[in-house]
Amino acid sequence: MNKKLAAALSGGAVLVLALSGCSDDEGDKVGDWAKTFCDQAKPQIQKRADAHQIIISTAADSKPAEIQAADSKAFQDIADADRALAKAVESAGAPPVENGAKVQQDAIKELNATAVAYEGLKKQVDALDPTNQQKFADGLQGVADGLTKIEKMDQNALSKLEEGELGQAMAKQPGCQKPTASTPPKASGSASPKPGSTASGSSDKDSDSAEPSAKASTKPAKKTSSAKTEE
Repeated sequence: MNKKLAAALSGGAVLVLALSGCSDDEGDKVGDWAKTFCDQAKPQIQKRADAHQIIISTAADSKPAEIQAADSKAFQDIADADRALAKAVESAGAPPVENGAKVQQDAIKELNATAVAYEGLKKQVDALDPTNQQKFADGLQGVADGLTKIEKMDQNALSKLEEGELGQAMAKQPGCQKPTASTPPKASGSASPKPGSTASGSSDKDSDSAEPSAKASTKPAKKTSSAKTEE
């Protein structure tokens, strides 16, 4: 069942600055802003990537209590990272681009709102009863549905920062590059899934698909087939 959460993450709920593309020389002010923000953002981007990998990893043969603990921690970690990213945007100041102050404030607002939403998911997970596998599976479906709804918020959170000259400047900063999750995925098993857990299905490919590689990280990747096959 936790595979549904992994599928939702693959659908665009992964907010990492996987920026790509270059351009001609950027203005010093824009480049300086990008460096200031990305240097502060790097550990938070890594924290999010690790949290997403935890959710994906527990999709393979995990017990309900293990899924509950892992998802609860992951959602809180993502919420904390989003708040820290909001502070990074705030401390970097308004970016030196057109409507920079509005771009900054919109990003801060969206990141904080997304953090609140993830904390709501954490509360949902914490309220589940892992001793009743069927009820736990049903409840986890609700969590997966909630995660899907956060996709739009994740898409909007930093989308304006990732546009145009500013986005190109950020793409050149090491701190804003796509991270590699430090939490290794579980080895996939072959056991039949129990209610509240899943059989094999988490793999390196799943991990890669959870982090879109489009121009801006907030652009959703296509849903994986796991969302269709999971019961």
